[in-house]
Amino acid sequence: MNQTNKTWNIIYFVATILLSASFLFGGYSELVGQEAARGVLIHLGYPLYLLYILGVAKILGVIGIWQKFSPALREWAYAGIAFDLLGATVSHIFVGDGPMIYAPALISLVVMLVSYIALKKRVGASMGQVV
Repeated sequence: MNQTNKTWNIIYFVATILLSASFLFGGYSELVGQEAARGVLIHLGYPLYLLYILGVAKILGVIGIWQKFSPALREWAYAGIAFDLLGATVSHIFVGDGPMIYAPALISLVVMLVSYIALKKRVGASMGQVV
């Protein structure tokens, strides 16, 4: 493995671990109905039952990006994470929240994009191999 491939592997693992930690923590707090998670949904005008849907989806998304059995499932997991982060950003903008409120979602979106790009740059990704 050459230095470029090692670099992409490191970038991939760092970005994916950061993204996973964020989504696992968020998914857990939504599943247990933590007050902060409930407050965000109430503030945005969404029904509270959405907490459980988002919580399960986030945890499944993390599983999806780490599994190696189905490249298509991994692609769908990344898409779902992107939709979640874009939806969070737009929801905060629509209710009038400032950039400091929706910045974490945008930063997570950048981290997700870095993870996805690094995945594609890793050895074998361009040949359709499961990496």
